[in-house]
Amino acid sequence: MSIRTVLILILAVVFGVSASLGVVTVLRSSAAAPPPPPKVETVPVVVAAFDVPRFSTVSADSLTTQDFPKDLVPPGALTRVEDAVDRVALTTVGRGEPVYDSKLAVRGAGRGMAPGIAKGMRAFTIQTPNVAVGVAGFALPGDKVDVLLTVTGNGANDPKTGPTTVPLLQGVEVLAVDQRVEAPSDNKVDAKEMRSVTLLVTKDEQSRLELGQNQGTLHLTLRNPEDKDTTPARKATLVEIGLQEERPRETPPTDKTPAADPPPPPPPPPAPPAPLQIRTIRGTQEGAVLIYPATAPDGR
Repeated sequence: MSIRTVLILILAVVFGVSASLGVVTVLRSSAAAPPPPPKVETVPVVVAAFDVPRFSTVSADSLTTQDFPKDLVPPGALTRVEDAVDRVALTTVGRGEPVYDSKLAVRGAGRGMAPGIAKGMRAFTIQTPNVAVGVAGFALPGDKVDVLLTVTGNGANDPKTGPTTVPLLQGVEVLAVDQRVEAPSDNKVDAKEMRSVTLLVTKDEQSRLELGQNQGTLHLTLRNPEDKDTTPARKATLVEIGLQEERPRETPPTDKTPAADPPPPPPPPPAPPAPLQIRTIRGTQEGAVLIYPATAPDGR
């Protein structure tokens, strides 16, 4: 056998073994690879393309859609852009956040703050200097505050007519500070620039605020939003906090002599005695004769 024939046989064996090893490797890798995942069904969900401020009207430019797995679509999220256009946002919608139907006012409800006021409630604005903010500008839109009323009064030493501070309202929501319906980035409003505060109140509470801001000074105190305590607080007076001693009220002098009691009315006169009646018979005629005592009114 020639050398050429031997080389050909050796090369044939090498190529055959290499091919066999390649086929085995491919088969093993195919068996080990996991099957392709099933295709997930998605649903387009309306999201904000950028921050949508509270009480602003939603436009088509401020919205986009994002595919969500059908099983992970948030309940109440809108799936069509046209369902959100021209409606007022009741709360701020952040960029990329799904737009919920419950966070938008009904179409045609109006523009601005009015659609965000629940039925039966009112937005009441307190103008400075009728309000004094005791929280150094930390009362922001969306916060809960108590409203106190301070009345100077006339009698400084009289607990009934002297200076008094009473709790007027408790746990009312701040809708706006000046024209701001959103909290600033530093979460603080300059108290010197505060010209008005708008509160969300009931119909009865707005009457109390109107009377209070015309009779004294209103103060706002910030409270925890989770604090639901509405126990009536006591009013404060100078006597109660120890700045003054209570003095008895003096009875003003008078020059008039008390009138004497009127005399009792005279007793009623005694009833006259009843007259005597004598029955008379004249033939077939019956009659009667009345005989009055001497004291009878007619003198008989």
